[in-house]
Amino acid sequence: MFPTAGFKPADPPPSATANAGRHAIGIDLGGTKIEAITLDPAGAECWRRRIPSPAHDYGALLDAIAGLVADARTRLPAGAAAPGVGVGGPGSPMADGRIKNANTTCLNGRPLARDLSARLGLRVQVANDANCLALSEATDGAGAGAAVVFAAILGTGTGAGIAVHGQVLQGPNGLAGEWGHNPLPWARADEPRPPCYCGQAGCIEALLSGPALAQDHARRHGGGLTARDIAAAADAGDRAAVNTLERWLDRLARALAGVINLLDPDVIVLGGGLSRIGRIYTELPQRCRPWVFSAGSDEPLRTLVLPALHGDSSGVRGAAWLGRGVLVTP
Repeated sequence: MFPTAGFKPADPPPSATANAGRHAIGIDLGGTKIEAITLDPAGAECWRRRIPSPAHDYGALLDAIAGLVADARTRLPAGAAAPGVGVGGPGSPMADGRIKNANTTCLNGRPLARDLSARLGLRVQVANDANCLALSEATDGAGAGAAVVFAAILGTGTGAGIAVHGQVLQGPNGLAGEWGHNPLPWARADEPRPPCYCGQAGCIEALLSGPALAQDHARRHGGGLTARDIAAAADAGDRAAVNTLERWLDRLARALAGVINLLDPDVIVLGGGLSRIGRIYTELPQRCRPWVFSAGSDEPLRTLVLPALHGDSSGVRGAAWLGRGVLVTP
């Protein structure tokens, strides 16, 4: 599946031995939905459920997660040991456990893991949702066996995680892979710089997320189409929708070329709702190439750009790996 140059097989995931006899529950806490999954001791999926996310109410989020975990526990075999719970969500835990930088802003400043652990009576680990995507895809997904995996979520928000030899990087500030809150590289003269919730303007997230795609289309062509509507209209040949996707793909190519110049990953894995746009995988390598540093070389781009093998459920699988005891590294 992968070229051999530059690859080193990842070490077996610590989850293969840590808490090996336990089931694990993973929670993917998104802006529009919450998904829960249970993995058996061998790592196979044995239950899954999705519900809408009450994204603006912290108490309601706790209630929703507690309800999903309670439902999951009723599906465990009789006598099964208490499961671990991993939660992937927006933002990152600070040293004291409080969440920062979440675009689901009701989470910011809240000790999510501590509150959930007290509510559930179970050990709970929380990590950034993009780190969970990277963990899942580097463990048994599209990036399995790759030395360096950059995994990006293109959805309600835009973020990323980095896995090196199967271990996800976090960094001393919890910011490794915080791709969405950098400026878009090589900005064009006519390019908008929309405000971002982080307080800056022109962030990658403010130009590449699903809402940003819809806003860009409305700004140029009017109407109230969603990102999904625009992708479908483009597939049907609608000229305005095609133009919008062309602008979006150009921006995505520049954003990912900056990643390649800095990190040079073996594989870029894309998840989130926008990752289902098929033109990404046929057009992006060629679109990236002019922005990737080459000093006159005509060498082809070797970084692979692939959809998440586990699709929309990759993040929740990574959260379940957390529940099995796999931790991101500092």
